[in-house]
Amino acid sequence: MYLILLSIFIPILIGLFLLMWRTKCSPHDCGSHSANSNKQNVGINLIAGAAFLLTGALVIATLLTAYGTSFTLFTLTSSLSLVFAVDELSVLFAVLALVVMICAGFFSFEYMKHEENEKRYYGFYLIVFGVLNALCFSGNLITFYLFFEVLTLSSVPLVLHNGSREAIMAGLKYLFYSLCGAYMALFGIYFVCRYSDTLSFTAGGVLQAADTPSKELLLIIAMIMIIGFGVKAGMFPLHAWLPAAHPVAPAPASAVLSAVIVKAGVLALIRTVYYIFGASFLRGTWVQTVWLTLSLVTVFMGSMLAYREPVLKKRLAYSTVSQLSYILFGLAVMDVQAVNGSLLHVLAHGLIKATLFLCAGAIIYMTGKTRVEELRGIGKEMPFTMWCYTIVSLGLIGIPPTGGFVSKWYLAMGSLSSGLPWFRWLGPAVLLISALLTAGYLLPLSIYAFLPGNDYDYANLKKREPSLFMMIPICIMASLSVLIGLFPTQLIDSLTRFVSLLV
Repeated sequence: MYLILLSIFIPILIGLFLLMWRTKCSPHDCGSHSANSNKQNVGINLIAGAAFLLTGALVIATLLTAYGTSFTLFTLTSSLSLVFAVDELSVLFAVLALVVMICAGFFSFEYMKHEENEKRYYGFYLIVFGVLNALCFSGNLITFYLFFEVLTLSSVPLVLHNGSREAIMAGLKYLFYSLCGAYMALFGIYFVCRYSDTLSFTAGGVLQAADTPSKELLLIIAMIMIIGFGVKAGMFPLHAWLPAAHPVAPAPASAVLSAVIVKAGVLALIRTVYYIFGASFLRGTWVQTVWLTLSLVTVFMGSMLAYREPVLKKRLAYSTVSQLSYILFGLAVMDVQAVNGSLLHVLAHGLIKATLFLCAGAIIYMTGKTRVEELRGIGKEMPFTMWCYTIVSLGLIGIPPTGGFVSKWYLAMGSLSSGLPWFRWLGPAVLLISALLTAGYLLPLSIYAFLPGNDYDYANLKKREPSLFMMIPICIMASLSVLIGLFPTQLIDSLTRFVSLLV
């Protein structure tokens, strides 16, 4: 019990400490502002680094010792309480959040040197870390919704960090969309409370009114909640915040946004559909049809927009819109293989997209270039960074032996075996077209990076790889994305065992 609370509140408290910490300098130090500032930044980095490692140790200890347990922190009313629990889904999402948050956090030590307000950045970053752990370990819908709202409020400062007009507008857009989506979900929670005995997450669902005249009303509520929580996952038609927010945030914050924060929307949908309503309640209804349609529209639309986008980080943001709906499509199919593919893609996409954004951040940090057409020959200058970019790009396309290939294989096979009219073949067809578009917007950068042509100025070529603080996190996550594809058997077996209970 205490480990769960510590893994949640220790990073939050350290983050609050950094936000409230007021540094003082002597007159002599103030006269040497640069030296004093460097000392302060080193101290902030040490505190943040220690917090990352401590939080990581607490999360691992929680997963090892508290698995299968639950407890009530306190009761709000006779029917509403804050409950924490650790189950299979908690393990999956907590491990992803742990790896990405620590890798992107250490990457930030170097990257944030050219940004201001590092103390504020790490303060909110640590708060987000703790809130993500709380979402993973939430035991009922009320607890989850509470921290879901806090996640939005604590992550907005990461989006508008640089304070430019574009960043502020993107942050406000993210806030508006997220709050509107959350309020749609809250509206649905009121009705769920009315037609269920408990809001605790239970495999198979908790509704007691499946065969009553209220079923149609509950289907409407389910659709409202899917759209509401789908906002955080970038699902059409409320996806526009995502490509606006990612380009203006610092690169490591963009990595966290794309790899784990948007996954909070995916986690919310899994908890709502499979643990509250139940797959048997929604399977074969118009809700499933609408959800499948919205998912495939988002897959195709996101890929097309990414293909047309010239700014690298914005291209990756549109890619996130598309790739997240691969996950949503698999969840909407409600087949064991398809849901397995979705959960595998949660891991694969999280590692791949975090790596891509960190590679983009390293390029921006070392060269200042942000547009794709400016990066011809960058593979000659930054070969390690671009090889990592190329490897994970192949994973996002779905080329073996990467994790992206395994997840998309299961998504396609689950769709084909589902027996759904139209969607059984339409889904794999759209996924294949999207994969071709993914190759079209990711691989040309690698080609021009390593093969710039005879007119490239080789005489003035300068090697400028980033520091180890940047290179090691990139290498770790790129390697993990490949290892998932090379050795997926045990992971798939574990997923199949608990997905069978849901579907």
